[in-house]
Order: sequence, then C-alpha cells, then structure tokens
Amino acid sequence: MADRLASCCCGKLVARVRGEPVRISICHCLACQRRSGSVFAAQARFPADAVTIEGPSTEYVRVGDEGGRARFHFCPVCGTTVFYTPDALADVVVIPIGAFADPAFPRPRVSVYESRMHGWLGLPEDMEHID
Repeated sequence: MADRLASCCCGKLVARVRGEPVRISICHCLACQRRSGSVFAAQARFPADAVTIEGPSTEYVRVGDEGGRARFHFCPVCGTTVFYTPDALADVVVIPIGAFADPAFPRPRVSVYESRMHGWLGLPEDMEHID
C-alpha cells in the first residue's frame, strides 16, 4: 500500500494519503481548464478516510459546467490548489496529480468532458472516454 504526500508550492498545506487512488482521471471542462491553467486538469480520487490534511487552506466553491459544486482548498500563502471535495461525493477527497510532484504517479484511466477537449490533444485509446 502506497503512502503519498501532496503539497502546495510553499509547503504550508499538505495532504497525506494512504493507499491507492480509487480513480485517476483528466477533465476537459472549461472550469477545470481555467482552474488548472492548462488544457485539462488531472486528478486522483481517494477515500476521505485515507487522507489527512495539514495546514491552513482557503476554500472556494466552484459550480461546474453541469451545476455540480466542489469545494476547492488552496494555500492562502502561495495559492496552490492541494485538494477538493465534490458535494456529490461526500466520502471522497480529490487531489490534483501535480500536487504530488511525482513523475511515477500512475496514469489517468478516464477522460471526461471530451466535447471540450482541444482538437490537437491526443490521448491513449485504452482510456475510458466520456463526453
């Protein structure tokens, strides 16, 4: 069972996780593109009881493309988003893969909101593709 550490850039907000993610995905929705500053966001879901948060965070509630709400927690010092909790999945904590700063982190297996995907982006065919 893997133990992993995700943190903000300055190290003041940390998420410690035990075990493997229950889902690793990328999202092409416009809100995730804005939040991540990239053409998609990559994230891993963990059971809430497998995640320990240390340090202060500021919360921002974002409404997604289809009306769902998620509570994003970012470092009040450096602004890095370290985790979020979707209101629809109360037993889950989602952590952006980049917060782990681990090139060996397992790859995403699911791609969602592909109707908003940039046309030049190529993804592996063996992923689950959801529009």
